[in-house]
Amino acid sequence: MNARKQHVIKVAHQLFMEKGFQTTSIQDILQLSGISKGTFYNYFSSKNELLIALFKSIYKQLEKDRNDLLIGQDPSNIEIFIKQIELQLETNRSNKLISLFEEVYFSSDEDLKQLIKRGHLSILRWTYNRFIDIFGESKRPYLLDCSIMFMGILQHNLKYNGMAHNSNANIYKIVRYSVNRIVKIVNEVAESGDQLLGPELLENWLPKCKGNTVDFHNDVINTVSELKKELANHENQTKFCELLDFIQEELLDSKKPRRFLIDIALQTLTMEKTFLENKELNKLEHLIAAHFTQIEETD
Repeated sequence: MNARKQHVIKVAHQLFMEKGFQTTSIQDILQLSGISKGTFYNYFSSKNELLIALFKSIYKQLEKDRNDLLIGQDPSNIEIFIKQIELQLETNRSNKLISLFEEVYFSSDEDLKQLIKRGHLSILRWTYNRFIDIFGESKRPYLLDCSIMFMGILQHNLKYNGMAHNSNANIYKIVRYSVNRIVKIVNEVAESGDQLLGPELLENWLPKCKGNTVDFHNDVINTVSELKKELANHENQTKFCELLDFIQEELLDSKKPRRFLIDIALQTLTMEKTFLENKELNKLEHLIAAHFTQIEETD
C-alpha cells in the first residue's frame, strides 16, 4: 500500500475514533488528509470501502505482531499465548475497534458485516490452532468447543469487569484468569469425551481454497517482512517496499488476485542485485506459484 493511501486511512481512522464512523463525512477526511475528492475515489469507491481497508490493515498488523511474539519461543508455552491475547485486546482498545464494530452492526452494508464476521471467525480459528500447540493433538477433537468457550469467557469477563471498574479493568489479570479457567475446562472436556462441534466445521466457515489458510497468510506476511528488512537504507527502498506491499495485498486481500501484475512486480524484484539468490524471495515465488495452482484446482 503506498504511503499516501496509508495516510488517508490513518487520518480517517483518527476521525472515526473521535467522531464515529457514521458522523464522519468524506469531506471531513478530504480536509484533514489534504487530498482531493478525485484522489480519494481513486483509492476507495466509498467510505465503507475505506473502513474495510482500515480493518484489513489493523488485522494484518495484529497477525504480524502476534507471530513476532512466537519467534524463537516454544509454541506450547501458555505464557506466550497470554501475551498474544493481551496484545490482541490492547489492539482492540487502542484502535477503538469495538465501537467501530458496533456501528457496522447497525449499517446496511453487507460487505462490512461479512468482513467483521470473517474477522471473528479468523480469531476463532487462530485460537483453535494455538490450542492445538498448547494442549496437543490428542485433544484436537474438543478444541473448537473450548476455543468458543474461551472467547465467551474472556469477552464477558472483560465486559463486566469494565463495568465494575469504569472501563479501567486490568487486562493482564482478566486474561490470566480466563486462561486458567480454560485449562481446567480443556482437561475436563477431553476426559469426558463430550463434543458439541467438530473442528471440521472451521473448514466450512473459512474454506481453505484460494490460499485462505493461517499458514499461507503468515508465510506471506513474514516473508515480505524479511525482504523489507533487507532493503533498509537501500536507495530504492520506497519503490521496492511498495512492490512487496502490492504483492501481499493481491495475495491476501484481493478476491481475484491478478497474476500478471504480481509477476511483473516479482520480475522487477528478481532483477535487483540485492535479491540475487535470495532465499526469502525464492520462498515468495514458491508461495505465489502454489497459491495460483490451488486457485486453478478449485475453480
